[in-house]
Amino acid sequence: MNIDRIEFMAWMERIMTRFDILHEKISTKQNELSSIDGEQLLDNQEVLQMLKISSRSLQRYRSDKKLPYYTISGKLYYKLSDVHQLIRNSFNKSSGYY
Repeated sequence: MNIDRIEFMAWMERIMTRFDILHEKISTKQNELSSIDGEQLLDNQEVLQMLKISSRSLQRYRSDKKLPYYTISGKLYYKLSDVHQLIRNSFNKSSGYY
C-alpha cells in the first residue's frame, strides 16, 4: 500500500485536528473537576508549594480549623479563596507589631 505525500499530510491534519478537539474537551473537564461553585480548588501539593510549608503544618492548619478543606474521592482539596484568607489572617496577626 503506497500513500503519496499529499494524502499522508491530509490524513495527519485530520488526526491532529481530532487531537486538538480531545485536548480541549479534557481541559474543560479538568477545569470542571478542579472547581466548586465556580471557584478553583487546590490539592495538597499545590497548597504546600503555594505556602512553602511542610505537610505537617498543613495538617495543623486543618486540625486547628484555620484552613477549611473538602474531601472528594478520598483526596483533600482547598478553595483558593480560603488559602488567600489564611494568608491575609497570618499577615494581619504578624503585622500588628511595629
